[in-house]
This record gives sequence, C-alpha cells and structure tokens, in this order.
Amino acid sequence: MNKQFPTEKFQSLQTPFYYYDMAILERTLETVTGEANKYGYHIHYAVKANANSRILSTICKSGLGADCVSGGEIQAALNAGFPAEKIVFAGVGKADWEINLGLDNNIFCFNVESIPELEIINELAVAKGKIAHVALRINPEVDAHTHHHITTGTKENKFGINIAQISNVMDKIAMLPSVKLIGIHFHIGSQITEIEPFERLSEKAAELEQSLFLHGIYLEYINFGGGLGIDYEHPDSNPIPDFNAWFEIFHKHFPTRPGQQVHFEPGRSIVGQCGSLISKVLYIKEGAFKKFIILDAGFTDLLRPAFYGAYHKIENLSSCEMIDVYDVVGPVCESSDIFSKAVELNKTRRGDYIALRSAGAYGEIMAMQYNCRKLPKATFSDTI
Repeated sequence: MNKQFPTEKFQSLQTPFYYYDMAILERTLETVTGEANKYGYHIHYAVKANANSRILSTICKSGLGADCVSGGEIQAALNAGFPAEKIVFAGVGKADWEINLGLDNNIFCFNVESIPELEIINELAVAKGKIAHVALRINPEVDAHTHHHITTGTKENKFGINIAQISNVMDKIAMLPSVKLIGIHFHIGSQITEIEPFERLSEKAAELEQSLFLHGIYLEYINFGGGLGIDYEHPDSNPIPDFNAWFEIFHKHFPTRPGQQVHFEPGRSIVGQCGSLISKVLYIKEGAFKKFIILDAGFTDLLRPAFYGAYHKIENLSSCEMIDVYDVVGPVCESSDIFSKAVELNKTRRGDYIALRSAGAYGEIMAMQYNCRKLPKATFSDTI
C-alpha cells in the first residue's frame, strides 16, 4: 500500500481515472526553474507529454514556455495562457493552417526540418506581410541509447536536417525574404537516462556553432530539446530528475557567446512522476500456469507498455497481505493489452485499487477510445 494515495476518497470516482499529485508537479517545476536560472537557460515545456488543461495552466504559471508539435498544441498552449513569444513550433509535417496559426499569433520560433518546409513558411509569411523566425533542426548523429521508437537524432530517423545538408539550407534561406534564421535546434530522443549522449550533443553543437560563426553566421538561439528520463522503477525515491546534472553538462561543454540564449524542451521529466492511472480489479483469473489480474483499465488508457514494452511500477493500494505473483492485464480485446507479467503484488482481490505509476507523461494524452471505451477523467490531489 502507498499512503500518498487517498483511497478513501476514491470511492465516489469512476475508475479508471488519472490521478495527479499537484505537490509533486509544483516541486518539480520549482526545481527545474531554479536549476535553469543558475545558467540563464530558458525552458519550454513539451506539450505532447501531457496537455491536460489544469496541468498546462500550472506549468504556465511557473514561467515556462511551450514546445508544440501541432496546431492543436499551439492552441492549447495559448488557451492555457502561455505567451505567444514563449511558444516554439516543431514537427516534421507542419500543415499550412498550423503554420498560419503560428504566424497569426507571432510565436517565438518555428523549428524547421527541411527546405520544402522553409519554402512554405516563407510563402505563407509573404502573404501575411510577416517575417517568420526559424531555427534549423539539425540531426547531430548522436545515438541516445534509448528505445528505437523514441530515438530521433540519427540518419535513419525522419526528423531533422543532416549536417551535410546545412550549406544548401543556408543558401536557400538567403533567397527567402520572409524567413529569418535565429538559431539551431536539436532533439536526440526521449527517456535518456545516461549523461554521455547529452555530453556528445553539447560538444557537437559547439563544433557546429563555431563553424557557422567562422562563416559569418551568428546564432542568437540554441535549442537542445528535451529527452531527460525519469525513474520508472522507483517513483517515490526519485520523483524529480537530476536537472542540476543535466544543465551542468551543457554549461560545461557548450560555451555561449554574448547575447546567445540556450533553450531546453523537457516534457516527461516535468510531468511524468506526478501522474498515476488508478484502476479497479475486475477479476482474478486462475490460468493453467499463472494468475491474471484483470483491470478495468487497458492499453487504451496507458498505451506505453503495449506500444514500447515500457515498464510502469504497479501497486495494490488496497492490500497489505502476503505477496503473490500475477500477470496484470486489461479488458481490451487484444492480446497485447498487458501491463506487466510476473508482477509481485500484495494478495489481490476483486475491487482492489491498483495504481500504475509514472503515468503523468504519455498517459492521458495518448488515451484512445478503441472498443468504444470512454476516456478516463482526471482528478487532482488538491481538489479531490
């Protein structure tokens, strides 16, 4: 049992639901802003991790900007109160209406991934009589040592501009009257738990920035993206990632020039540990070789285990009895609807509350209605 969950207050709530511990979110925001301020770094929250309106509003009030990868995310950020001058727009496939939304609201920057995208941004900006500020998303050829589905910084990925293409891109920018290059952008992947990839990224970025500087190109904006991982195995012991070590690596290996801004785009590391998916046990099924806990939550509510084979700590919030071993599964009509196998849990019965931890990132935002299931609602520690 985990006493931080007020299970006595869960009785009136329909399971499954997302439970957000707002105290953890507030402490995480205080930590990341405090550590970033040591070096004058700027933070944009990656909205794709969790776009719940209450979560976005809380993050906005902490002073962070927003990193968006769709027009819908731009609108969600604006609705939550993020100033347009703190919004950046990334993504390999920006539709015209999304670019126009950014232009109409005078967002800070478009992180651009190809020459055709530059041409369209310029065309749309010309039509509006505006100048679009852009940063080039560069593929730095840094292996993030993470799951192949969330690695984004190598040649075979769809993202970014390869270093060998930069000269051609610079020539194209010089021909576009309504595009202004202000910086470069990187993002090498997600859930990175080793420091070494970030060290190599900062060193490669310094080499590239120096090369451009020697060719007369001064970059006022360097964006290192996000990717810092969280501790899925020990969410209570390590609820807040080591932002100090993360920022220190870049401070040590990427010397800034006068007036140059360094930006980051953390998402999971901000919201991952504040959220849990709370479910009830429907049945304990005795199989031929194992016991199954069948929950009322499925991969429709937390996709990562089925999609990535990702681990989420599972806890029985209702039982203190002896340990037993179970496969924990959902009700969705797919064999992949499995949260984990051979899990040691306190002896579990029908009606027990089960928490799937570290679901604040890529939990609610990835939920779907397959099997015509209802989307779970969100509840918050300070309003329950």
